[in-house]
Amino acid sequence: MRTRRSVAIDVLLASAVVVLVSTAVFGLFAEVPPVVPLAAVIGLAVLAVIMVIVRFAQWPDHLVALQSQTILAIANETSTYMRQGLTNETAQAVCRIILANTDTAAAVAITDTHCVLGFAGIGQDHHSVGGPIITRATQEVLESARHEVLQSREEIGCPRADCVLKAAIVVPLAIRAEPAGTLKFYYTAPRMLTETQVSMAEGLARLLSTQLELSELERQTELATRMELKALQAQINPHFLFNTINTIASLIRTDPARARTVLREFASFYRRTLETGDELIPLSMELEQTRRYLVLEQARFGDRVSFTDKIDTRLSSILVPAFIIQPIVENSIQHGMRPEGPLAITLDAVAEDGQAIVRITDDGNGISPEILPHVLKAGFGKGLGIALKNVDDRLKGHFGPGSGIAIESEKDKGTVVTLVLADLDQIEKQGARDGADGYSAAR
Repeated sequence: MRTRRSVAIDVLLASAVVVLVSTAVFGLFAEVPPVVPLAAVIGLAVLAVIMVIVRFAQWPDHLVALQSQTILAIANETSTYMRQGLTNETAQAVCRIILANTDTAAAVAITDTHCVLGFAGIGQDHHSVGGPIITRATQEVLESARHEVLQSREEIGCPRADCVLKAAIVVPLAIRAEPAGTLKFYYTAPRMLTETQVSMAEGLARLLSTQLELSELERQTELATRMELKALQAQINPHFLFNTINTIASLIRTDPARARTVLREFASFYRRTLETGDELIPLSMELEQTRRYLVLEQARFGDRVSFTDKIDTRLSSILVPAFIIQPIVENSIQHGMRPEGPLAITLDAVAEDGQAIVRITDDGNGISPEILPHVLKAGFGKGLGIALKNVDDRLKGHFGPGSGIAIESEKDKGTVVTLVLADLDQIEKQGARDGADGYSAAR
């Protein structure tokens, strides 16, 4: 893309050419001293030299612009794959993309620190993917974190005598300054190893390394969220456990039939709690688990706890992370229940403005204005912090920007927790691909 300065120089030179040509032509047909057309011709010659010099001066900028454009195009196409980490599948796809966007390279390869993960281009019939790294140059790049330029087939180390790849550039890939692999560009002749090619290879390697670091960061964040979920699953509240057992023991004496019902729900509730991990489940199943929990609490508190729910039929089958509603209802009872008097909890699930919205409302104690801004911070409170922060993180992780939890509360009047699942159309498409059949298979 040309700059304003470049355009201005071109306009100025073109104007000078017009003036000099006009002067020379005028001098040929008009009665003027011979020195005038001669001076015009000399001026044109000088101007031609100046134009050549200007073009040479601008050429590096032109190359940099083309190089940047190529790297950005590759970045756009490879980001989806690199976010998945460095695997045989992603490396192979990235090699094909890079090769398609470069004019001079005959082949492209990617390795990790031990083996070749991907190879595309000339020689892919015998440059095996999945095999160990055999060249000393690649090992040196991994050890030194500096690029190497290979100028012969022997330096490349290909065992095939008829291999046409006779030069290569090997650049390191790194994650947080630690070696993660290499990116290799192969050429059919050493003369093709220019500074431009080396610069472009290094630029692409830095870009891929950045994408790998982002992938690793996402993986670590997801892992931390999963571990927190596992901790939440394993964290059987002893008070809830003992209170439920005591309630069942009491019902065995006073209402044996109900005791059997509550015991079945108790077993189903904890089996589902321990079985369900980070898989997606239908929203209707998450509500079923919530109702099961409420059966246990209502057995203890009787009519003091009431629960009503209304769900848009369109949302019943959408897939959501497990444990996004039940922990919030549990918080309503644990933190919203007054020493005396009833607690009413309502749940509404509706489609609004292209989003799935789930609202859990209670008329309990509410949250004070001093505490409310902090309830979504990790580790805040006892029980409340981990549940709400975990749900918020998982909603954002699964459904992207615009998703998460919003909380409104007024002291002594109640609380509204709103779960926002952004881009309902995309959620439904995902459900159509991985829906009930995929969930049943996972079970």
